Amino acid sequence: MNEPVVDRRVRKTKKILRECLTQLLKSKKIQDITVRELTEMADFNRGTFYLHYKDVFDLLEQMEDELLISFSQLLNQLDATNRGVPPRQVLAEIFSMARENADLAEILLGENGDLNFLNRLKALIREKCLRDWMALVRGGSGADFEACCAFISSGSVGLVHHWLQTGMAQSPQELAVLAERIILHGMSALKEGEYR
Repeated sequence: MNEPVVDRRVRKTKKILRECLTQLLKSKKIQDITVRELTEMADFNRGTFYLHYKDVFDLLEQMEDELLISFSQLLNQLDATNRGVPPRQVLAEIFSMARENADLAEILLGENGDLNFLNRLKALIREKCLRDWMALVRGGSGADFEACCAFISSGSVGLVHHWLQTGMAQSPQELAVLAERIILHGMSALKEGEYR
């Protein structure tokens, strides 16, 4: 009977530590953040921190892993091979997830972010492109297709980063329409003006 209470406390403790680390990462690199600084900000003792994490790098890695798992699960639910589902619908769900995790996503994609996280994120997008779209695109070289997937994954991550940095003025749906136009039509998509 006590287990749910303990689980709730653990979840709350971890949530507070993650929020504090996110705050600190807005102004510092991970290697400049100490457990002492983090726990003082969270108003916990260091022993509480060490019950859950080895160090601040472990905490950040677990945060990144959870975000990547959620992102991977979202990608796996989306079927780009379904011709009845336009790319903007898939992209809107991805951008909605980015908005829900905006604080952490902006940091992880920014200058204090982790290059390993960025590479893992791009790899997930690239694998989804290769897995779902290769069957749809007949002809052309495999190397060209891989280059296209690399361009789409890097461009999508760059677009999300720009969107987060500029205050997310567009809705995820508006951004998805813009991304779809850029992916399908390149720079000529910008001549159409609005993102609808």
